[in-house]
Amino acid sequence: MYGDPALPPDFVSLPYVNPDAPKGGKIVLGEQGSFDSLNPFIRKGRAPYGVRIYAFESLMGRSWDEPFTLYGLLAESVETSEARDWVEFTLRPEARFSDGSPVTVEDVIWSFETLGTQGAGRYRNAWNKVEKIEATGEHSLRITFNEPDREMPLIMGLRPILKKAQWDGLDFKNSSNDVVPIGSAPYVIGDFEYGRYVNLDRNPEYWGNDLPLRRGTMNFDTILYEYYGDGDVVFEAFRGGLISTYREGNAAKWMTNYSFPAVQKGDIVKAEVPNQRPSGMRGFVMNTRRAMFKDWRVRQALIEVFNYEFINQTLNDGTQPRITSYFSNSVLGKTDGAAKGRVKDFLMPYADDLLPGALEGYALPASDGKESNRRNLRAAIKLMEEAGYVLDNSGVMRAADGTPFTFEILLNQGSAEPQMIIDIYVEALKRLGIFPKVTAIDNAQYIERTKPYDFDMTYYRRSTSLSPGNEQNLYWGSAGVTQPDTRNWMGADSPAIDGLIDEMLNARSQDDFVAATRALDRVLTTGRYVIPIWFSRSSRLAYDKNLKYPETISIYGDWSGFLPDIWWHSED
Repeated sequence: MYGDPALPPDFVSLPYVNPDAPKGGKIVLGEQGSFDSLNPFIRKGRAPYGVRIYAFESLMGRSWDEPFTLYGLLAESVETSEARDWVEFTLRPEARFSDGSPVTVEDVIWSFETLGTQGAGRYRNAWNKVEKIEATGEHSLRITFNEPDREMPLIMGLRPILKKAQWDGLDFKNSSNDVVPIGSAPYVIGDFEYGRYVNLDRNPEYWGNDLPLRRGTMNFDTILYEYYGDGDVVFEAFRGGLISTYREGNAAKWMTNYSFPAVQKGDIVKAEVPNQRPSGMRGFVMNTRRAMFKDWRVRQALIEVFNYEFINQTLNDGTQPRITSYFSNSVLGKTDGAAKGRVKDFLMPYADDLLPGALEGYALPASDGKESNRRNLRAAIKLMEEAGYVLDNSGVMRAADGTPFTFEILLNQGSAEPQMIIDIYVEALKRLGIFPKVTAIDNAQYIERTKPYDFDMTYYRRSTSLSPGNEQNLYWGSAGVTQPDTRNWMGADSPAIDGLIDEMLNARSQDDFVAATRALDRVLTTGRYVIPIWFSRSSRLAYDKNLKYPETISIYGDWSGFLPDIWWHSED
């Protein structure tokens, strides 16, 4: 994205893999929820996560030891202009689909056009920036863009490529469950049962085994995804030896719940995998499409009541650092105090619309750690009064017309940790005269309600990378206020957010990019859309002793490209 790739043209393998890792074995991964489709590219249905990643290939692939750098995969070369207003890819003649047929320019163009017009929203948004796509040779094609966006050549390099002939005469966007899509990646879809499991089997005839980008990766013969309806059941399946690895998100449980016999005998290994990526945002999002959350003072009041220090001590023994902004824990995160330099320059055009703290500086409230949280509770009552509410003599917070201030907290019933946090939070809200309704529903119902933003408050998690780009429009761009099924659950509708995303996308230097992202971070954080909880500077992984991973860890750590991508099986 900026500067030169870290690896030379003749690199042998990625720096964080074991190029000599043995092939073979099986890994079983536990997933909460269900699936009813094998097509991960359309809005209809729910497909297994691993199908998109391991069965379908793109023109280029990432190195996860760089913020955003791509190397050739299906494409043997790439060319673009200084302005990046077009990009041309040349395919490797040896590239093949899993059925042995060649990957052609026709397949690539059809994939781009079909995903862009009939696929999920993330594909359509990028397609709107394409002016034309055309073949320029037997193995080459060019994409010309209709607006400035320096990230688009990279985005197009990561689009999945499908086999056109498989879909002749079929309705792609409404494909039935009988269609098993064909890809060109190391794995093919094997045995499966909807809602229960899916096998991804390594293709022994995979065309790209000797590519530098692939050497030492995709080592398991089989990746099996087992689906469970509840997160606690996933853990019990791991304890019982039914799945191979488990990510523990709770620090206290990491200390207390892993003394079962398999751990004591050494059959299960515990490891903490560090990373250098941003914290992202995790917490409880307020839907500003709802009238009760439109006033920022109300949102700030609800943040004041959230006694983080007490909750962290109760659930985590006080060990977890709090998320302080959307890009905290990284160079992209907002700094303390007033905005300065280029960050201030980027914010000033929107000064009249910014909420308090964006320019002057903003920090989350901290409590004294006591359950009473009196100081913050007083601040919350004052903010509610300024927003037009009053705490009456009966201990109920009411609007001027006497209507009680209340809202619904929607939870996925399989998520234990959010439920424990909310139990404590609800007790704190009662001291403010607010008595919310907590509704826990199954995974299918939860998806049906969150896609059209049919909730007041719910648990929210968004990962952010070291190279944020076009996905930011999907996360919090104003188009998502009315467009269903985006990730803008909070309903952010801010010219500053849209404008700063544009500045990020068109930055010509790393300094401007960092400054624009820090400015965006200030606007998002002072929007008071989410009540943040904690993050971890490392991932906690428990896994079967026969699973191995390299000693060198990429800057992204346990993220995309790590498990099971570069792991292997060994019984030594």
